[in-house]
Amino acid sequence: MKILVIGSGGREHALCWKLNKSTKVKEIFAAPGNAGTAMIAENVDIAADDLTALKDFVIKNKVDLTIVGPELPLTLGIVDEFEAAGLRVFGPSKAAAKLEDSKVFSKEIMDKAGVPTAKYRRFTDVTEAKAYAEEEETHGHPLVIKADGLAAGKGVFICTSLDEAFLAIDTIMSDKVFGSAGDSLIIEEYLSGEEASFIAVTDGKTVLPFATSQDHKAIYDNDEGPNTGGMGAYSPAPVVTSTLEETIMRDVMLPMVKTMADEGRPYKGILYGGIMIVDGKPLVLEFNCRFGDPECQPLLMRLKTDLVDIIEATIDDRLSEITLDWDSRDALCVVMAAEGYPEGYEKGQVIEGLDKVECCDVFVFHAGTALKDGRVVTSGGRVLGVTALGDGIRSAIETAYKAVEKISWAGNHEDGGAYYRRDIGKKAL
Repeated sequence: MKILVIGSGGREHALCWKLNKSTKVKEIFAAPGNAGTAMIAENVDIAADDLTALKDFVIKNKVDLTIVGPELPLTLGIVDEFEAAGLRVFGPSKAAAKLEDSKVFSKEIMDKAGVPTAKYRRFTDVTEAKAYAEEEETHGHPLVIKADGLAAGKGVFICTSLDEAFLAIDTIMSDKVFGSAGDSLIIEEYLSGEEASFIAVTDGKTVLPFATSQDHKAIYDNDEGPNTGGMGAYSPAPVVTSTLEETIMRDVMLPMVKTMADEGRPYKGILYGGIMIVDGKPLVLEFNCRFGDPECQPLLMRLKTDLVDIIEATIDDRLSEITLDWDSRDALCVVMAAEGYPEGYEKGQVIEGLDKVECCDVFVFHAGTALKDGRVVTSGGRVLGVTALGDGIRSAIETAYKAVEKISWAGNHEDGGAYYRRDIGKKAL
């Protein structure tokens, strides 16, 4: 079969890599793809949010299945448009993807479903938001301020002072750094605990949890600094015990899927809950309507079940027939980012050492890369996701970081233009 993967990140390279291992797949296209996908798929120069051009390509090239990687085309309604044209596509509808498109909507659905989450208030006025922040600051705990809409994982601010809170509010609503995503914001209570990613696939009735995983959002070691799209991840996550997994399924995932159906927004696809574990109990920070990036990389390294079988069963409402099998080894992904990320950074730097690291237990997933004159160059903030398998998390950490040390590109940083956290997996130890 012919498959189109939409997107250009590490997640999409991982999807192409996994699909390429299926005996059912004859040809893979990636739109727009990156230098990594170009090695195993045919890159197509169509933006991920150009729904009409993507649909025309699928029809013209007789593509059997489309898999949507990033959230933007999902929130724009690509699944609805493709299905209306009789095309097979994997992902939630526009109505269901609103879970990620609007944090306020997500909170409202959680309330209806009885899902535990942090207390919050929504604001559309800067003055009112600041007044509330000033009132809450007197309690002496940090405030979490979030842009209501999509902000590529960067619209969340943990503020430990009133000055920081005011700056976050201005950044979101006055400066419009995140565009229309900042038309409104929410201020919610700070939850102190350990965060984990809980990713599942659902056909609207059956919910199958993937192996547990844990992301590292902050740019610096020890979870310090501003949030990013993710600086590394590993699977499994020891913090999510088997008992806790059962609790999350019972109290979070199943109620959300049922409530979405009751609301006339049946959910089919990947449902990803960002979970804060507080005193052994799960509280939901947010929901995403697609695989996490970089969680996708270690998860797909461990997944033994054919991804095509999972996706087709989801589309055809027969997910209950599927069993997910996992490699018993741990997997860990270290993101190598461009110097300066998540702020400004250079592009076009030639990446050295890629040919020195890949073996059966290590794979380098490309994210912000491109091909120029036959060489792989940097083209984004998060450039590579160096992912390794190991017998235990310590082995996976050692293997991944040995590979990282062999890769470089030009820049002023001590490691050249490449920056990466040095503590990915430390929590698991």
